[in-house]
Amino acid sequence: MERSSVSLETCRVDPLNASTCEPLLSVSGVTLQYKTKQHLVTATYRVSFDVMPSERYVVLGPSGCGKSTILKAICGFMQPTEGTIKLKGQPIRGPGPDRVMVFQEFDQLLPWKTVKKNVMFALETSGRLKGRSAEEKALEVISKVNLTKFADSYPHTLSGGMKQRVAIARALAMEPDVLLMDEPFAALDALTRRHMQDELMQLWEETRFTVLFVTHSIPEAVRIGSRILLLSPHPGQVKAELNSDGSDAIDPATGLRLSERIHRMLFADQIESGVPVHD
Repeated sequence: MERSSVSLETCRVDPLNASTCEPLLSVSGVTLQYKTKQHLVTATYRVSFDVMPSERYVVLGPSGCGKSTILKAICGFMQPTEGTIKLKGQPIRGPGPDRVMVFQEFDQLLPWKTVKKNVMFALETSGRLKGRSAEEKALEVISKVNLTKFADSYPHTLSGGMKQRVAIARALAMEPDVLLMDEPFAALDALTRRHMQDELMQLWEETRFTVLFVTHSIPEAVRIGSRILLLSPHPGQVKAELNSDGSDAIDPATGLRLSERIHRMLFADQIESGVPVHD
């Protein structure tokens, strides 16, 4: 069956003037497929986007649209069936320390190591830093996520939000070219999730790291993103790319709140076909 083309709405008014820079990460016409025991699954179809240096880029879409699969491909764990993924102009051939992932799960820390040792472990095993230098770097990033008092604590003594802060500290300690975040706050309660979003924004203001953030939450995308890529339901295709100032301001083009506009764009197909929509 012939696939219909996907309209792409692009807004390049970025507060960091990212449109004047060369892309740090470029995803071009990427189709991703994987095999199950019975089927060949197409996760995404000809997805394209660029992430600029120091950008907060959010990939937003419903469950099953291939968001996490895109991150796996950027990590180098799978190769595109079609299209290319480039970092700093070079094709991604496999995993590397220039890309670090923070996952949704709380149990991504080594339970037998303290907070400080967890961060040091990433630095030492990658060969980036050793010994005293690794310890100093670990304590520096632990301070940035406000966990200095818990540097010698073990993961089982921490709350879910604190564990995620350790995971973020460990990732930032590696100083990757791009920080990949796969729905890192989805398992947290609403208040903790909002607090973690605020902390992430504060960290970004301090260091301006490049982050590619995946979520299926519209409010979170609007809160976190400087730009937002909208993907259609499975298989994921680009529906739009929108500018966001991190607020829920009224969109001058439509008179709608940005979150409401995104909701309508994401779920237009289901509404027209009579499929009920749930947030």
